[in-house]
Amino acid sequence: MKRFNLEMSVGVFMLVGLMAIAYLTLNLGGLELFGGDYYKLHASFSSVSGLKSGARIEIAGVQVGKVSRITLVEDQAEVELSLKPEVKIGSDVFASIKTQGIIGDKFVQLTPGADDDFLKNGDEITETESAVDLESLISKYVFGKVE
Repeated sequence: MKRFNLEMSVGVFMLVGLMAIAYLTLNLGGLELFGGDYYKLHASFSSVSGLKSGARIEIAGVQVGKVSRITLVEDQAEVELSLKPEVKIGSDVFASIKTQGIIGDKFVQLTPGADDDFLKNGDEITETESAVDLESLISKYVFGKVE
């Protein structure tokens, strides 16, 4: 009987340990088991060079969502933004693609306007600014084609 209690205690301890490891893996990896509660907005950019699905969306340096999907629609890059439901975005918001540091990851920065009319699920952000292509700027400077 004593051996059975010891084996049962070890089994329960191992099960709790595995559950803790699974939770930490999902939490630290940024994965969501059940999809999360987000609403979607769309924005079109002429270039999203370096932006990836899962990239952060920030307002004033605070993460408020993530990039769900990037697709090509005609000659524009269509970016689907997933935002937390408590974040209200005015219809005059400005979306731009920024770089974390000089050669860091790309993310979408939202600059809110003053409009009280908020965007709803599925709406389009009309004011956008594409990513700065550092390589083309450097090549223009090196080869003397800076305007």
